[in-house]
Amino acid sequence: MCTAITYRTRDHYFGRNLDLEYSYRETVTITPRNYPFRFRAAEPLERHYAMIGMAYVAEDFPLYYDATNEKGLSMAGLNFPGNAWYPPAAPGGDNVATFEFIPWILGQCATLDQARARLERIHLTDASFSPSLPPSPLHWIISDREGSITVECVKEGLKIYDNPVGVLTNSPPFPFHLFNLNNYLSVTRHTPENRFSGQLSLEPYSRGMGGLGLPGDLSSSSRFVRAAFTRLNAVSGDSEEESVGQFFHILGSVEQQRGCVELDGGAYEFTLYSSCCNTDRGIYYYTTYENRQITGVDLYRTDLEGRSLVSYPLVEGQQIRMQN
Repeated sequence: MCTAITYRTRDHYFGRNLDLEYSYRETVTITPRNYPFRFRAAEPLERHYAMIGMAYVAEDFPLYYDATNEKGLSMAGLNFPGNAWYPPAAPGGDNVATFEFIPWILGQCATLDQARARLERIHLTDASFSPSLPPSPLHWIISDREGSITVECVKEGLKIYDNPVGVLTNSPPFPFHLFNLNNYLSVTRHTPENRFSGQLSLEPYSRGMGGLGLPGDLSSSSRFVRAAFTRLNAVSGDSEEESVGQFFHILGSVEQQRGCVELDGGAYEFTLYSSCCNTDRGIYYYTTYENRQITGVDLYRTDLEGRSLVSYPLVEGQQIRMQN
């Protein structure tokens, strides 16, 4: 499962936790403007906006998990099992396979409004990338510095929701997550007052008791609530170091530790990587489960007029700095 968030100080930031039981050997991948995108049914993009993000590169095609383009528009796909449904290609619109969705949007759209316009004609299809890589059940968050939307393709059709929280996790569908926040309207960052009864003298005995009731489990609904509370209440300075550091702390509130979520066959789901992209500057930061040190890749230190993908393998292995 996964959690994606947005955050804004002086600059705008976008990123996610990828929670899974195994890695595809993903890399931080830059797609320059002249890399030719060949889509299965949609018109090819010979020239487009450059983008940077985390991807599994297969057959020289970037299968992006999350990415940001040079205009600051960002997008991430998150697991949506039991709800995602993709029809076959149909006439009268833009037929786009799910694995093409992120580059198709980010290659052509500079703003959230432009993405909305593209979504009016799109048909997300059930095309597979390959026999071994069938369509993944996903929904998506698309963001710029002005706002976010959630996109879900279900049996009833393509649903587009305003996302005022700037957070996305997994199933159930997005309207459930928004409504579920009503169950936590009394949670606060402030010291709570006694509202239990005027007949009893009850007082807080610890700091942080205003957060009593926040869910602590790793389910998607609980992670949504906890990430939303943390993001909406987070306070940070405007510097890059403070902003990026705070972003990773927000993601840290919902990270998964290996051993806490056991799957069939004895495998464990855990946070493979956490990412944070400064969407204004095009700098993609990440940490991995085995390496807590923040590593950065700058979109603009690459030849953006090139035609070939540029990939940076993740820096693995714990980096420990000794002080004596």
